[in-house]
Amino acid sequence: MKVLVIGSGGREHSLVWKLAQSPRVTRLYCAPGNGGISELAELVPIGPEEIEKLAGFAEREKIDLTVAGPELPLTLGIADLFRKRGLRLFGPDRGAAKLEGSKAFAKELLRENRIPTAAFATFSDAALARKYLAGRKPPYVVKADGLAAGKGVLICVTRGEAEAAVDDILVRRAFGAAGEQVVIEEFLDGEEASFMVLTDGENILPLASAQDHKRVFDGDLGANTGGMGAYSPAPVVTGEIHRRIMTEILHPILQGLRKREIRYRGVLYAGLMIAADGPKVLEFNARFGDPECQSLMLRLTSDLVPLLEATIDGRLDQVKAEWADDAAVCVVMCAGGYPGAYEKGKEIKGLERLKDWKRGVVFHAGTTKQEGRCFTAAGRVLGVTALGNTIHEAVLEVYRAAGQIEWDGAHYRKDIAQRALRPTRG
Repeated sequence: MKVLVIGSGGREHSLVWKLAQSPRVTRLYCAPGNGGISELAELVPIGPEEIEKLAGFAEREKIDLTVAGPELPLTLGIADLFRKRGLRLFGPDRGAAKLEGSKAFAKELLRENRIPTAAFATFSDAALARKYLAGRKPPYVVKADGLAAGKGVLICVTRGEAEAAVDDILVRRAFGAAGEQVVIEEFLDGEEASFMVLTDGENILPLASAQDHKRVFDGDLGANTGGMGAYSPAPVVTGEIHRRIMTEILHPILQGLRKREIRYRGVLYAGLMIAADGPKVLEFNARFGDPECQSLMLRLTSDLVPLLEATIDGRLDQVKAEWADDAAVCVVMCAGGYPGAYEKGKEIKGLERLKDWKRGVVFHAGTTKQEGRCFTAAGRVLGVTALGNTIHEAVLEVYRAAGQIEWDGAHYRKDIAQRALRPTRG
C-alpha cells in the first residue's frame, strides 16, 4: 500500500520510521518532510496547510492511507475534505479537532461533562480579563485560545505578569489569530503526564504513558517550547491513575462529543496534571504529542498500520497494541536562541557516528540536506531517542549519543526524565 505522512517534524520522522517497518507498506511519501525523512520516504513539496493540494496529490498517486501529523491541517478540515473525496485519512475531522484548536471550546466541554480540570474564565476584552485577575490570587495560567505551536500557555507568578500576558495576547496579538480570546485558569499543583489513546469515537485503545518537558531550561525554567524531551513510560501514571483517566476523563469526553453529534476518530491526547486528588485535564491535543511520539514509536512492537486502519474503520475493539518492556527517552536538540529568534543553516556534525546505533534513533525535526551534508532548518532540530532496560539506562544512552552531535549554538536540556528517577519512584 502507498502511505502519505503530512508534516516535517520529529513526530513525523518517527511515524515514517515506524510505518517503513510495516510489511504492508510498499511506498512512503512525506509532505513536506525533512532531511532525515528523505532517507525513508519520497518528499513532496506541499505544506501541511495546503489541504486541497494534499488531497489532489493523494488522488493522483492513489494513496491508500494518509496520516496527518500536525494539528494545523486537522483544524483546517483536512479529514473532512479527504473523506468527502473518498480518501482514507487518519485524524479527526474539523469539529473534533476543535478540542485542540480552541481551548475555550475544550474547557466548556469539560465543564459541561463535569470532567476534572482547573477553574477558568474566557475573555475577548482585555479590561474584563484584568478585572477578573484582580479578584483571584496568583499564580495564574494565561492561555491564547487558538493554536500557538506549544508556546501560547503562560504561567504567571504575579498579577502584573498575568496582566502583561493578557495584553500580549489580546492587545498586541503576540500569537496572531490564536489570541482572539484568552483563557485564564487557576494554577494546578502536581506532576504533568501525557496520556494518548487511539479512538474510533466509541472504542478506546490506550497507548503507553509518557511525560514531556515543555520549559526550555533545566529544572523546568524559562519559556514554554514545543517540547524539549520526553520519556515513556511515565511512573506517575500508576494503574489506579490509568483507571481514573479512562473512567473520569476519556470516556466522558467522548460521550460529551457524541452528544454534540461529533464522532472523534484519531489520536486523542490528554495533557494532564496528576494532582494529590487525582488526574485533571490541562489541555487536549488532536494528534500525537511531539516529542512523546518519538519515545512511543521506539517502544511500539506492533505494526502501526492495522492500528491506524482500525481507528478509521471503527474496529479498535478488534486490535491490540504491543509494547517493549524497555523504557525510551527522547532529548530534543535545538538551535541557539530557541524558542526565541534563532539562525538556520548551521551544519550538523557527528550524525555519521550514530548511523548504526543499535539502541536508539536520531529523529530529525528541523533539518535539510544539501549535497550529502545536513543543516539546521528550524528551532527544534533533532530528537535523539534511546531505549534502555530502565529509564536510568535509557537516560545514560541518550546523553551518550547526544554528546556526539554538534553544531554552532546547539543546546538541549541535561535533565530529561529526572522526575522519573526520583528515589520515591522506587
